[in-house]
Amino acid sequence: MCSLSASLLLPTKLKPAYSDNRSNSNSSLFLANRRRPKRKNQSIVPMARLFGPAIFESSKLKVLFLGVDEKKHPLTLPRTYTLTHSDITAKLTLAISHSINNSQLQGWANRLYRDEVVAEWKKVKGKMSLHVHCHISGGHFLLDLFAKFRYYIFCKELPVVLKAFVHGDVNLLNHHPELQEALVYVYFHSNVNEFNRVECWGPLWEATSLDGHRTLTLPEKQCTDECSCCFPPVSSIPWSHSLCNEGVVDSYSGTQGEGMSTPSPEKLY
Repeated sequence: MCSLSASLLLPTKLKPAYSDNRSNSNSSLFLANRRRPKRKNQSIVPMARLFGPAIFESSKLKVLFLGVDEKKHPLTLPRTYTLTHSDITAKLTLAISHSINNSQLQGWANRLYRDEVVAEWKKVKGKMSLHVHCHISGGHFLLDLFAKFRYYIFCKELPVVLKAFVHGDVNLLNHHPELQEALVYVYFHSNVNEFNRVECWGPLWEATSLDGHRTLTLPEKQCTDECSCCFPPVSSIPWSHSLCNEGVVDSYSGTQGEGMSTPSPEKLY
């Protein structure tokens, strides 16, 4: 996943290599570019990374299984994914556990950039689905300032994230290939209404592709009473919220995170 810290540095990285010596007649744009081809090439790197196609590299993924069976179906035991990115090593770390791996989310960098993605498997009315959560804005002003760009980056990189889930949990999916047909719901958490939304990205096999189909179809409501067709009864992700739109309510009844509001879908353009 592309680090959002790179986006904060984008304006300085993309400045053209103009010469500061304006009195020199040889300081034209074309000559400056010929003199500094290396700098010009370097300036293209962040643009290609941010605006080019997202590519999954399995060699950069580290997978941790924390108290879960690699092949156990999430029908009876909670199964949660916590994915983080290191700016230093450019590698992804995926923890597969019963709840969010909070140790991955510690430190000032994680609290500043909030570029983690967390997800959980849920059974609702007997149907399995994958619920993915991204923090767009809220918490501090930098996230609010770049909310639109963060939403764009998350949408662009989510197929890579989902491929990381599939690759990291390959034994589960090989033993239960029907999970590839499970619908993927993406929750974008933001204090900006435009980006505070829920989207359905289609079945898992389709959501991992760059040309997947996105709709505003909402997840089905879980049973309010104790039943055997819904699991888990309480979300393992503490920053899930109730959905106020169209009477659809998520099962989690915990408190909202700082600076985050209830996600509600908006019209896609």
